[in-house]
Amino acid sequence: MKRTLTRCLLVASIAGLTITAAQAATTLRMAHFWPGASGVNQDIFEAWAKTIEEESGGELRVQMFPSGTLAKPDAIYDAASKGIADIGATAQGYTAGRFPLSQIVELPGVASSASQGACVLQSLYDDGYLDDEYADTHPLFMFTTGPGGIHTIDTDVQKPSDLEGLRIRRPTAVAGDILENMGASPVGMPAPDIYTAMQRGVIDGLSFPWEGLKGFRINELVNYHTEVPFYTLIFVATMNQRVYDSLSEEQKAVIDANSGMKWAEKAGGVFDQLDVEGKQEAEDAGHTIREVKNPLQDPDWQKPLQDGIDGYLAELEERGIDNAHDVYQAALDASEACSVTQETVTQETAPQATATQE
Repeated sequence: MKRTLTRCLLVASIAGLTITAAQAATTLRMAHFWPGASGVNQDIFEAWAKTIEEESGGELRVQMFPSGTLAKPDAIYDAASKGIADIGATAQGYTAGRFPLSQIVELPGVASSASQGACVLQSLYDDGYLDDEYADTHPLFMFTTGPGGIHTIDTDVQKPSDLEGLRIRRPTAVAGDILENMGASPVGMPAPDIYTAMQRGVIDGLSFPWEGLKGFRINELVNYHTEVPFYTLIFVATMNQRVYDSLSEEQKAVIDANSGMKWAEKAGGVFDQLDVEGKQEAEDAGHTIREVKNPLQDPDWQKPLQDGIDGYLAELEERGIDNAHDVYQAALDASEACSVTQETVTQETAPQATATQE
């Protein structure tokens, strides 16, 4: 009888400890719009969540809500701000006009790769240029796509006039203005809606980086690609401020250690690799791919792109944002610094050649 009682007490004690441990763990709900099977979700967000859980000793757990299942793409930032989600990752341009200085990084010529764009955007935030735009949340890290090009179902776009009258999905209002300068009819919609819209003939093409063509299966529907880097889409992963403040100092330290440039660079590297895979997928399918090198110096493309830059900065000044040109110059300066940093890292990590005798 005593042994039975002892065993019961032991089982109850273990069960109690298990329940207590489970209760001690804090689960953070993270919302974003990328498909769950996408490389962005797996290699950035799931990897970040795993790191957070491991480094917190299981005290912090992240429950993922991909594909807009907790909040629609254009409502994810508000969801994080208001506590519907504890963490949200989204494109700032999905809420038009809310992040005007951040979207300067989207302008042509600021970034030539996702790694560079992520470095530029995170640098601007770290240097205090963007503080006011994110005052209602606790930003974790910022990142960008690689340069976005133009992709169509059945139109071979070689110069801006080839876009005349085409309904092209634009990712943000900033990119939409530039598309309009090039003669297209921009159509706004979140990325998850593009596939169905193209199937139904609602749009003739889209502006997208190579990564997006792979992640959202758009390569299945388009046949022509024009590599004219006229925009870079920016993103933020951010946390509800009250939730962050409620964490223990140890838990905050884990979050802080996995915020900022460290994860901006990781995200940029993932997007660069996905760009390579997305383009390879199109090449393997036999698609037509055109490349416009240095479009800001190209006689056909330079004017609509430069008009887009000048028009956006003028619009911000008309809104009373007096430091728009200063932030643009800071972005160009960061772009150069980030480029040098990446070249140094590449040289340091590249395998050394082995001398051979002939």
